[in-house]
Amino acid sequence: MDEPQKAVTESNPAKARLRRRGIYLLPNAITISSLFCGFYAIVMSLNLEFKQATVAIFISMILDSMDGRVARLTRTQSEFGAQLDSLADMVAFGAAPALVVYEWSLKGMGRIGWVSAFVFCACAALRLARFNTNIKVVDKRFFQGLPSPAAAALVAGFIWLMDDIGFAGSDFYWTSWILTLYAGLTMVSNVPFYSFKVMDIRKSVPFIAVILVVLIFVTISFDPPKVLFGLFVIYGVSGYVVYLWHKLKGKPVSIVQTEEDHHE
Repeated sequence: MDEPQKAVTESNPAKARLRRRGIYLLPNAITISSLFCGFYAIVMSLNLEFKQATVAIFISMILDSMDGRVARLTRTQSEFGAQLDSLADMVAFGAAPALVVYEWSLKGMGRIGWVSAFVFCACAALRLARFNTNIKVVDKRFFQGLPSPAAAALVAGFIWLMDDIGFAGSDFYWTSWILTLYAGLTMVSNVPFYSFKVMDIRKSVPFIAVILVVLIFVTISFDPPKVLFGLFVIYGVSGYVVYLWHKLKGKPVSIVQTEEDHHE
């Protein structure tokens, strides 16, 4: 610590404590914002504002990807933050997508409709619980099953796309039902989905990588509903492609780490 900053800290310890507390609250404030987006999506679906509901879920995804990184960068990880993050995820990526798709399309199917929505919601809870208990024994390169934000993006992206085109949910009863069930059951499967966690943003990358990132953002900006839904459809089936590839090659399909797998 340089001398001026040290002098300020020693002369005003209350301000230093407040600063540390503010940094500690930052990741949790982001998590609460993600929770608010999930709640907002539910409220908007009840008001039949499905575009706003689905956009709120995607904003929640962005916030969810930020809180953990902010906590690590500011060295403010805590068990409280981890538990709060799981609860926020359950609302934003479990309850919210299930209720939005139910109000948009599945409501007209009667009992079979809300059963599909409940399966999605229950699988999101099971997925989050398994993630929290297996986090230390699962290969960091992969998720065990489809991550809940991606599952929510599949459902919300389909609704956003159809609403943007001008179709009503009543035109897609069975498509919504199958997609919701697929996303829910894939969350609790053992299919490996690439996690992107091995990417280190602090290391240098080829110039072409920067160009690709720019192109992705430009492409999304042209038509967000179509591009985002297409990207998450590709990701939503990529795990099964990896699973079958490993099967055909005779490689282990389990992503639970062993000492041998780690060295390999």
